[in-house]
Amino acid sequence: MNDRALNFRAATAADVDAIVALVESAYRGEASRAGWTTEADLLDGRRTGADDVSAQIGRPQSRILLAERQGRLVACAHVAVEDGAGYFGMFAVAPCLQGGGIGRQVLAEAERIVREDYGQALMRMTVIDLREDLIAWYQRRGYRRTGVHKPFPYGDERFGLPRRGDLRFEVLEKAL
Repeated sequence: MNDRALNFRAATAADVDAIVALVESAYRGEASRAGWTTEADLLDGRRTGADDVSAQIGRPQSRILLAERQGRLVACAHVAVEDGAGYFGMFAVAPCLQGGGIGRQVLAEAERIVREDYGQALMRMTVIDLREDLIAWYQRRGYRRTGVHKPFPYGDERFGLPRRGDLRFEVLEKAL
């Protein structure tokens, strides 16, 4: 058996706390600085919560994809159908494991789910447009910048506490 292999499965209610902990560790606070996906210089506060995760697990055509290695949660992503296309978000890889190919595998599995299980030909996501390194990573995987921007939800602490006043999202897309 390959101890580097990932096993994929859909999250259940029993996974909510572990998902929240993983996402928070990848994006917020000092622990997130061990990886390259940190948003610690842009946002404080929470990245997600049990309420958000539970809502996505319970929605039709929505799945929180979990990636496990030797029974341990190492990555997750939310995939769903929104506005006539696949949606990819809440993507997190354990900070100490970033840069080792796990993210590419999770993204590929998410694209497969959207294409084969949900019957969608397009995947969309939103990324904070200041995250040039992250956008470049997605571009290397076939995503394109659409030039469509969405405002950051200032004042809604469910999305974090901004450390800057110039945050906004950009929509990225990829034909599947």
